Amino acid sequence: MNRFILNLRKYYKYAVYSAKAELKSEVADSYLNWLWWIIEPICFMLIYTFVFGVVFKNKEPFFASFVFVGLTCWEFFNRMITGSVNLITNNRDLVTKVYIPKYILLLSKSFTYLFKMSISLIITFALMLYQHVPITWHIIFFIPILIVLYVFSFGLGLILMHFGVTFNDLSNLTNIGLRMVFYLSGVFYNITTKLKGTLSHILLFCNPIAFIMNELRKVLIYNKFPSFVMLIVWLFVGALLCAIGVHVIHKNENSYAKVI
Repeated sequence: MNRFILNLRKYYKYAVYSAKAELKSEVADSYLNWLWWIIEPICFMLIYTFVFGVVFKNKEPFFASFVFVGLTCWEFFNRMITGSVNLITNNRDLVTKVYIPKYILLLSKSFTYLFKMSISLIITFALMLYQHVPITWHIIFFIPILIVLYVFSFGLGLILMHFGVTFNDLSNLTNIGLRMVFYLSGVFYNITTKLKGTLSHILLFCNPIAFIMNELRKVLIYNKFPSFVMLIVWLFVGALLCAIGVHVIHKNENSYAKVI
């Protein structure tokens, strides 16, 4: 753990500069430039709101805000997981020529995803004001909920990043798994009202993304307290995944250059 902390201090600036460079490169050849980071989430929100709110007549209060909260949470998790699987392989030149702790690569990626999530959150708050969603002091609890989301996503990403070096089919399996998790996480429906009894509890407490998504909606839209006990549980699980991922990467990082 001491080595991990020292490396974070040593390579933090590199992670920040690398994230900035990646964000600039994404929009360098685009006419709309950084506006795409606003247009993309809004378009997805409009599509899901139309399909599930108009076509399927979803009666959820403040449905557009409901969907946007779910999409913001999901997109961060989805980007972290899909971006981690082939991260070492995609940075072959850097890994084989320069020493850098491999989890710094994921840390840098996470900064770009956090930036995009912050834009989505700003749009979410603007949409909530437009829809006259009651704003109370419960909103402050979205910060610890997002911390849990980050820690869990980072820890799982570290483990997938390690196995992605040697397991070529992991990317395809991950995409299939993420698609299943997407539909089981309640992005465009309320698990607590649409699903009753045991199934609702299983999805909320065994699927961390469904749980985190539900907790965000509780504090942002429904003015309720989050489930502190379960947040602590998932924070512990995320921290454990981080510890395992860092340990595995420290143990095997010298062999990555040989494998790729």
